[in-house]
Amino acid sequence: MTKKDEQNYRDNLKRIKLLRLIDDDFMSIFFDGYIEGVELVLNVILNRNDVKIIDARTQKQLNNLNGRSIRLDIYAEDNTGSRYDVEIQRKNKGANPKRARYHSSMIDADMLKEGTNFEDLRGNYVIFITENDVFGLNKPAYFIESVFHETKVQFGDNRHIIYVNGSMRTKDTALGRLMSDFYCTDAKDMHYKELAERFRNFKETEKGVKYMCDVLDEMKNEAVERANIEHAKAMIKDGMLSLEKIAEYSGLSLDKIRELAGRQSA
Repeated sequence: MTKKDEQNYRDNLKRIKLLRLIDDDFMSIFFDGYIEGVELVLNVILNRNDVKIIDARTQKQLNNLNGRSIRLDIYAEDNTGSRYDVEIQRKNKGANPKRARYHSSMIDADMLKEGTNFEDLRGNYVIFITENDVFGLNKPAYFIESVFHETKVQFGDNRHIIYVNGSMRTKDTALGRLMSDFYCTDAKDMHYKELAERFRNFKETEKGVKYMCDVLDEMKNEAVERANIEHAKAMIKDGMLSLEKIAEYSGLSLDKIRELAGRQSA
């Protein structure tokens, strides 16, 4: 191993030590395919014990051929057909109510296949776990439902939007303990043993650490490539250099530069 590789490995170990479930990248790795963990999180947030998850994935893409597509942080389906979208939001602007509305509509569109009836729509849950108290009312969670304005009776569309206040990490409630676990960097400090065990596997076992190092290296390479692409786009737009020179300076292949140039001229 070269000195550069050794330094990179040490840097990765430092990053792994500091990772938390509230961090998007680690959350995506931790909960992908982890049905039991997603089930636990949903039951705690919804204050239920009957949510039975049959599918759990992270970074699920929902495509809109005529508009904006979205990528869900955590996507889940339960045994009744209800769908869940859990979004981790460190910044308040990412938890905009209109974003919740759009995510909800995209889940409905994905759920209702061609030829099926509107009555076939199942429960639709969009859940934001936010780092701050977005609404400033000092509540652990905010549940938004459709109701008749005049009577406050529920409308019955089975659409639910929930904001979980990640800043309220009190140890005397199940939700507070869960939010505390989302901010832990060490498994021994976590309250939910199911989450702690998986957390430990990723951060403390040889196999888990190696996997995390590989993931971090891949993410680093992807970030470098994105930066190179943006640099190349700027040079193409400037028009002062040949495509061959842009390829040389950006580190991208000539074919990639031609592809980028073709997009900009289209």
